[in-house]
Amino acid sequence: MQSYFKRQIALPQDHGSWVFILSPLIVGIFAGKTFHLATLYLIIAAMSAFLMRQPLTMIVKAVSGRRSAADLPAARFWVVVYGIIAAAALTGLILSGDGYILYLAVPGAPVFAWHLWLVSKRAERKQAGIELIATGVLALTAPAAFWVGTADYNPIGWWLWMLAWLQSAGSIVYAYLRLSQREMSQEQAAATSRGAWWRMGSRAFMYNTFNVSVALFAGILGFIPFWIFIPFLVQWLEMVWGITHPAVGWKPVKIGMRQTIVSAMWTILFVIFWR
Repeated sequence: MQSYFKRQIALPQDHGSWVFILSPLIVGIFAGKTFHLATLYLIIAAMSAFLMRQPLTMIVKAVSGRRSAADLPAARFWVVVYGIIAAAALTGLILSGDGYILYLAVPGAPVFAWHLWLVSKRAERKQAGIELIATGVLALTAPAAFWVGTADYNPIGWWLWMLAWLQSAGSIVYAYLRLSQREMSQEQAAATSRGAWWRMGSRAFMYNTFNVSVALFAGILGFIPFWIFIPFLVQWLEMVWGITHPAVGWKPVKIGMRQTIVSAMWTILFVIFWR
């Protein structure tokens, strides 16, 4: 029985991914203002589905020969555990009258299937495209939590989804920039001009500038609270600092921790300024 409790099988090892599920959930819960029993059901269902990704990935790796077949019993065990918990929570949501929320899970199926296919082909690493799409799926927990909290469908929930997704996308593109910077040698970095650093960071600059612009103009037009652009401005300032202060020689953990802090700041400020 002890062999089933393997951390690398039961829990996601890419620690930065936690923020992409927790941030939208927190934003949606606070925007909804009221914490119902159904909100708890939603949190449990969302987290169970999120955690299930790890053992399912381990199963695909074991079947495709990337890991030992000895990992299969533990992986199957955790898939069953998370599956039972998710099913119970979803049943609670349905009985609470919030079953329509389940429709938001539909886009996740093909995206997750795509991820598992890439895993089977040993091609899941450095796939920015699927990561951006996957965070869009995870961001759906924001409107889900909002609608459960308000006990009513309100179209503004889609703004929560889009804003949470924009933040995740900007964060991912910026993280890829930092990782590409760290791969450069000190000699290469010394020979790189300031203009070259900015060209290297042009994609991150465009993404995060777009995010600030959307939040600002949506606020001016009254679609969302005016000051919501401020959380995006924090990420934008971090991005500018990152372009002008390349992460040459940084460890991935340091890059990930700094971005996690910035994402946490975005979440806290979003909750404060969402009125």
